[in-house]
Amino acid sequence: MQQKAVAVVFLFVFSSLAGCLGPEDNRTKIDEQTPFDFASPIPSTTFYHFDGARNATDFYNVNGTSVLYGNNIPIFSEGTYYGIGTTTFEPTIGVTQAGNVYMTSWGTGNGGSTAIIKCEGMLEMNTITEYSCADSGPGVVPNSNDPYLYVDLWNDRLMKFDMHALAVMTVQYSDNEAATWSPPTEATSPYALQDHQTIASSPYQDSLLSIHDTTFVYCVNTQFPHPLCSTSFDGGNLWTPEVPGAPTDCDSGGLTGHIIGSNNGNFYRGNRGCNGGEGYSIYRSIDGGMSWTEHPLPTETTGTAETWNFEEAQVAADSEDNVHAMWMGFDNMPYYSYSHDEGGTWSNPIMVAPPGVNGTGFPTIAAGSEGRVAMGYIGTTNGGLTWNGYMTVITDSFNENPLLTTVVVNLPDDPLENDKQDCGYDRCGGFGDFIDIVVGPDGRPWLGLAHNPAGAIGIFGTFAEGPSLRGDTVAALMPLPLGGPGTL
Repeated sequence: MQQKAVAVVFLFVFSSLAGCLGPEDNRTKIDEQTPFDFASPIPSTTFYHFDGARNATDFYNVNGTSVLYGNNIPIFSEGTYYGIGTTTFEPTIGVTQAGNVYMTSWGTGNGGSTAIIKCEGMLEMNTITEYSCADSGPGVVPNSNDPYLYVDLWNDRLMKFDMHALAVMTVQYSDNEAATWSPPTEATSPYALQDHQTIASSPYQDSLLSIHDTTFVYCVNTQFPHPLCSTSFDGGNLWTPEVPGAPTDCDSGGLTGHIIGSNNGNFYRGNRGCNGGEGYSIYRSIDGGMSWTEHPLPTETTGTAETWNFEEAQVAADSEDNVHAMWMGFDNMPYYSYSHDEGGTWSNPIMVAPPGVNGTGFPTIAAGSEGRVAMGYIGTTNGGLTWNGYMTVITDSFNENPLLTTVVVNLPDDPLENDKQDCGYDRCGGFGDFIDIVVGPDGRPWLGLAHNPAGAIGIFGTFAEGPSLRGDTVAALMPLPLGGPGTL
C-alpha cells in the first residue's frame, strides 16, 4: 500500500513539474509594457535618451517610479528630409501660417540674385510628389554675399536681408506669401566690411516711434569689439543709426548667433562673453535694440568650442518668454540650458546629443509652447568620415529628468558630408557659417541644411512623425511621407 501511495504521489509531482519544464511548453510569456512599445519598431535613426547620452529605453524609472509623465513622454518619431531642387549656402528658413516653407538659395535667382525658395504642399502631402518648390524672390537686387531670410512670427511678413560686397545691407519684405516685394531699402551705414548679419522681430512698441505692430532689429559684424545693431519701428522701411549690440565696454567680438524676439518684446542674441571672449553669453535688449545687457551662460563645466563657428551661442524664447540656449562645449558636443528670468539665471547645462555621436557642429535652436524646444546640428559617429543632420526635441524642458527625442534626418548610407573630415568644426560646403531651425505653426520643427555630396542642394530636415511642439499638451504630429534622396 505504501509503495502504491508513493507511486501516485510521484506521478502527481512529476506531471506538475512537466508542465513547467517540458520542452514542448509553448505558453506565451507576457512581457511588461513599456512607454516605448509603439505600433511600429523604433527606427535605427531615432533615439530616446536623457542627458549625457543615457539611453531612456533602458532607464526611465527612479526608485520604482517612471520619470515619463505629463508632457515628458515618448511619442513615436522618425526623421526625414525634403530637397528644394536647387543649391543653398548658409540656409535660413521660415514657415508661414499658410503652411508654406521658405529657404534662401544663394545666387540662383533672376539675374544671379538671391532666390527665396518657396515650397508648397509640404504640410498636407500624402506622397512626396505632392509638394513643389520654386523661386519666389523679387529678383531685383544684385546677389548678396550673405542672403538672410526671416519670417515674422507675429504677422507672417517675409524679410529678405542682403549683404552686398561686404559693405552695405538692403532689406525687402513681402506681406502676401512672396507674391510681391517692397523696393529695397538701405539698412546699414556703408562700412568697409560687414558680415554675418541677422534679423528678427518682436511685439515691442515704442510709444513715440512705433507705427507697425512689430519692431525689427538687425545686428551685424563690422569689425568693432562687438556687433552693431539697428532698429526699424515702421516694418523695415526706415532704420535707426547703428548702436553697440552689447555694453559699450564689451569686447566680445563682432560675430553673433541668430537674433530672436520674444512675446514680451525682448530681443536676444548669443556670442562670446564681454571679457575678451571668455565663455558664452546671451545679450538682451528690452528697449527695441537700443541698448543691451550681458547674461553669461553656465559654461564653467562645459567649456567652449575652439572651432570656426566658436562664437555662436544660440538662443530661443518659448511662448511664455522662457529663454533657451544652446552652445558647443570644449568637447565639440552640444549643450543646453534654460532661464525663467530673461537670462538672469540659468539651469545646469545638459549634453543633448544621443548615444554614439562623437563630434558635432553648427548649433541652432528654436522653441514653441512653454518648455518645448527643438535643436539642430550636424554630427558624426565615426570621427568625421561622414556627417549627418540631427534634430533633438524636448517636450518638457523643466522636468527634473527631461526626455530627449533625437532623429537623424538622413540614413547612414546617405550622409550630408563625406569628404571634409572636420566639417562640423569649419566652413563646410552649403552649411557655410551657420544653419537655421524654426518651429512651424502646427508645432513641427524644420531644419535648414545642405546635402553636400549632392552638390550643396538645400534640404528641409524634419520629423515625419513625432511630437508637436505647440499646444497645451503634447500630441503627435500629422504623419508625413518619408523623403530622402528621391527628393534631391
